[in-house]
Amino acid sequence: MTKVLILAYDFPPYVSVGALRPFSWYRYLKDYDVYPIIVTRQWANKYGNQLDYVAPGELPETLIEETEYGTLIKTPYHPNISNRLLLKFGDSRFKFLRKAITGFYEFFQFPFFIGPKTEIYNAAKKFLSENKVDAIIATGDPFILFKYASQLSQNYDIPWYADYRDPWIQNKKSNGFNFFLMWQSYFEKRFLKNVETIFTVSSFVKAQIIQNQSGKEFEFITNGYDPQGIDEIRKIPQNKTILSIAFMGTVYKWHPIKQFLEVCNELIVNNFLLQLNFYGISNENEILDPIKEDYFALKDKIRIYPKMSNKQLLNNLAANNILLLFNDYSILGTKIYDYLAIQRKIILCFIEDKETQVLKKKHYYIKEFEDQSQHLQQDLILETNSGIVVKDKGHLKQVLNDIYTEFTQNGFIACNSNGIEKYSRKIQTQKLAEILKAKQKQDLH
Repeated sequence: MTKVLILAYDFPPYVSVGALRPFSWYRYLKDYDVYPIIVTRQWANKYGNQLDYVAPGELPETLIEETEYGTLIKTPYHPNISNRLLLKFGDSRFKFLRKAITGFYEFFQFPFFIGPKTEIYNAAKKFLSENKVDAIIATGDPFILFKYASQLSQNYDIPWYADYRDPWIQNKKSNGFNFFLMWQSYFEKRFLKNVETIFTVSSFVKAQIIQNQSGKEFEFITNGYDPQGIDEIRKIPQNKTILSIAFMGTVYKWHPIKQFLEVCNELIVNNFLLQLNFYGISNENEILDPIKEDYFALKDKIRIYPKMSNKQLLNNLAANNILLLFNDYSILGTKIYDYLAIQRKIILCFIEDKETQVLKKKHYYIKEFEDQSQHLQQDLILETNSGIVVKDKGHLKQVLNDIYTEFTQNGFIACNSNGIEKYSRKIQTQKLAEILKAKQKQDLH
């Protein structure tokens, strides 16, 4: 059986989008004759918020677990001074000092082996000194893992693969010279000199990576949904008493949240029974401030939930009637796959709204490419017949009126999506396994 060592910083029980990708590899690779060894850090999940990212691990020593799916190596995490100040005094104190310390580690971790993340390198090195594997994968971010994988590949003569969930160097709209980006760009090129293949999630991300990594071989391993237990989640009944619309994840500054809330506020004033549920929102004020200032009818119609496990999140989403997406243009993201999985109708806002275009021009910092689609979410929704692409505020009002009529007549909202099975993370893991085994076979010959 092919053996692969995977360096993955984000990993359950830590709750993050980035943790789902390596977890699916751990969960399904063995089904396709590839044995995974995951090297990650310990996550105590003490706080239930962003502080968990810098909080100490459970134990001061490395934990090794042999499971039915593979091997988990969980390294200790010792917070640096900046982390400890944040944990003890909160975000409002010692800001400059914390920023300076964080900057020091972010800057010097590339030429030197320093900082809390080096425990992952040390544990992987120890494992490889005693065990043989056929490949190494580092999934980023954090992209310092690429340094570790490159060095381990060189030390032990093992091919390594760089997995980009997002670009390391974001091709943002030009804001002039940025020394730190130049610094990172130099090390990205340096660390990937000996990479076997680059994995990434979409052609748009590849287009950004290739600006700094020409001449490399690429393979697409897209994001997707976890099929485990999804049939049971789909059976969860929709809310029958009030039309419920759900959104999960971050509200970005280019998202037309105010325009969406304005329409919902107007409908509630006109006696619509409407409930808005937001899950895992990073900045509640993006939602609450407009309500306090302008949309008073929404005051008791919005609920905001903290981060939760992916399974719990999907259970909650499935109880809603409609799932909301905001237009991210060239970015497909991951939430759309979970939306597809639970088969609740999606509404995408907006594609032609003038106010939204102003927001994009002002806040959307991602450089777009003429030869790449700038409406990936729209493409996928239309391909799978999974929802409605909303043009503007006027169209949204019409769409919600039609949906509300369907809800009052039937007590649920139908979703007649099709062809979503290929976006299962298990299918994508099978593709990864086939690539690894084919590469191993080539090397043997």
